[in-house]
Amino acid sequence: MKFRIFIKGVPLFTLLKGLPWFIRDYLLIKKQAAASNMAFPFGKFYPCLEEKNAESGSASGHYFHQDLLVAQRIFLNNPLKHVDVGSRVDGFVAHVASFRPIEVLDLRDLHASIENVHFKKVDITDRNFSLRDYCDSLSCLHVLEHLGLGRYGDRIDYNGHLIGWENLYKMLTKGGKLYFSVPIGEQRIEFNAHRVFSLKYIMGMIDGLYRIDVFSFVDDSGDLHKNVALTDELIHKNLGCHYGCGIFELTKK
Repeated sequence: MKFRIFIKGVPLFTLLKGLPWFIRDYLLIKKQAAASNMAFPFGKFYPCLEEKNAESGSASGHYFHQDLLVAQRIFLNNPLKHVDVGSRVDGFVAHVASFRPIEVLDLRDLHASIENVHFKKVDITDRNFSLRDYCDSLSCLHVLEHLGLGRYGDRIDYNGHLIGWENLYKMLTKGGKLYFSVPIGEQRIEFNAHRVFSLKYIMGMIDGLYRIDVFSFVDDSGDLHKNVALTDELIHKNLGCHYGCGIFELTKK
């Protein structure tokens, strides 16, 4: 019964393909166990039927590429003080903390004590935001699209992304670097998960405030395209993305 419950969610094709070798390997290891001292008794079945023919890991998608790419850029640029707003602690923040201190601001609590990670509970959509000229390096990865949609306990605000954008600008010193990423494609809200931004809209947000130093993006297939020159045609077509990820490295003017 335990076996049947565990494999309930396994696709039929995977089940049919994997069960023969699972049974073969199980009978073999039981035979080997009988001939040994049985230091490890057998517990309940825990069949893992998908890994045998899989690759060694996943090296694609928005988070994998943005986290690694931006962490590498921060390492190369070596700022005086790097602060992150809302990015994943178990991804990007951990990457950066492996080689330098990073201050993390988030609306949600973080109770864990992590070396090189300094946490402050801050609401980036606060209209009375007080952190000005706070750092020379700032990241906000896959966060702006959520602001104001209530998904993470934030208050509902249709323009929450614009308030957050303004406060990021206030935090950064003149000449400082902003690394940010958002989903790109046909502009829309998929409530209450996220917004998807058109490149034309993003360019309007950036105009007059920042210089674009580097632009990269992850396409709909999860592949990274580095150092892309944003032409009018590419902007108009959103790089052919329905749900891609635009990754910007900007310098505050």
